[in-house]
Amino acid sequence: MGCFSCFAPRRSKRDVSRVQVDNASRSIHTQGHGGKNVSEEKGKSVRTGKSNAAAASFGFRELALATQGFKEVNLIGEGGFGKVFKGRLPTGELVAVKQLSHDGQQGFQEFVTEVLMLSLLHHSNLVKLIGYCTDGDQRLLVYEYMPMGSLEDHLFEVPPDKEPLSWSTRMKIAVGAARGIEYLHCKADPPVIYRDVKSGNILLDSDFSPKLSDFGLAKLGPVGDNTHVSTRVMGTYGYCAPEYAMSGKLTLKSDIYSFGVVLLELITGRRAIDTSRKPGEQNLITWSRPYISDRRKFVHMVDPLLQGRIPPRSLQQAIAITAMCLQEQPKVRPLISDIVVALEYLVSQSSPEVNGHAIHSPLLRSIPEMHRS
Repeated sequence: MGCFSCFAPRRSKRDVSRVQVDNASRSIHTQGHGGKNVSEEKGKSVRTGKSNAAAASFGFRELALATQGFKEVNLIGEGGFGKVFKGRLPTGELVAVKQLSHDGQQGFQEFVTEVLMLSLLHHSNLVKLIGYCTDGDQRLLVYEYMPMGSLEDHLFEVPPDKEPLSWSTRMKIAVGAARGIEYLHCKADPPVIYRDVKSGNILLDSDFSPKLSDFGLAKLGPVGDNTHVSTRVMGTYGYCAPEYAMSGKLTLKSDIYSFGVVLLELITGRRAIDTSRKPGEQNLITWSRPYISDRRKFVHMVDPLLQGRIPPRSLQQAIAITAMCLQEQPKVRPLISDIVVALEYLVSQSSPEVNGHAIHSPLLRSIPEMHRS
C-alpha cells in the first residue's frame, strides 16, 4: 500500500534545484551531537554535525550500471513514489535503488527530507542511506539492501509453500521496530515524528531483524511549550491516528497509534485496510474491537497460519500492549520507551534476565486484570 494523504491526494510540487527541507531552519542533532542547520543543494553531500558522515552523491549513469539499466528482473518493489531496484555497486556492495517517478506521490520536498533525516540519524533499526542522485530531473535514493523485503511481504497472502512468520519472529520484529521509533522519539533532539509507521515500511534483513525505512514524511516534533505540530494530514489510510486525521495536529503519540496498528497486523495476519474482505471486516481496527475487549475471544483474532502455536500469556500481553497503543485519546497512549520495555519482557519471558539485568515493565504491570492469565 503506497503512501497517500488520509483524505486527499498529495499536491505536486514544482521541481527546484535548491530546496530547503521542511523545518530545516530548526536544528536537529542526536544526543551528543552539535546541532546544525542543514539544507540540500544539488551535487552536495548532507553531513552530520559531529561525525561528518555523508550520504554519497551518485551520478545517474552509475546507478543505471548498478541496476543493469533498471531491468525489470531487478525490480524488488513499487509504490506511489516509483520503483525500487536491486543493484550492485562497483565495490560489490548490494544496494536498493529507489527511483522516484516524475508524476509519483512522493515530491521533491519529501526526497530532500529523507536524505536529510537518514544522513543525520543512525541506528541499527533504521535503514542505512548510502547515497542519492539528483542529476538533471532524476531523483534516486540508494539504501542498504534488505534481502527479506518488507514485513508485509511475509505477513499477508502468504503462499502455501512459504513458511509463515512464527510468533517469536513476529515479536522480535515488533521489538526492533519499537526500538527504531524510540530512537527517533527519545534520542533525536528535537524528537522526530516518523509519521508513516506501517508494515510496508518495516524492512527485514537476513535474520529478520527490522529496520524502519521511507522517511519522506518525517517531521521534527514539538519543542518547548508546544504540544503538537500542525501539518497537512499525510500518511497511509488505516494507520493514521484519529486525532491527527481529524485536526492535522501531529504528536509523538500519533506514531504510537500507528505502531499499535502494526502490532495488530502481526497478531492477526490481517491488513489494516483490506477491501477484499466482506463488509465489517475491511477495517482491521473496527473488526478487532469486540475481540480486544473480551479475553475469551482473544484466540479468535489470531492469525490462522500460527495454528495456535502461541503461549497464552504472551498473546494476552501482546494484545494488551496493542490495546493501549490504540487508545482513542492520545494522552493515555504509552510512551515508546515503555512499549520497548514491555515488548522486551514479552519476548524474553523464558529467561528472568536479559544481559544480566532483571526486566521490569511498568506498562505490563498497568495491564488491567482482564488481560492477565
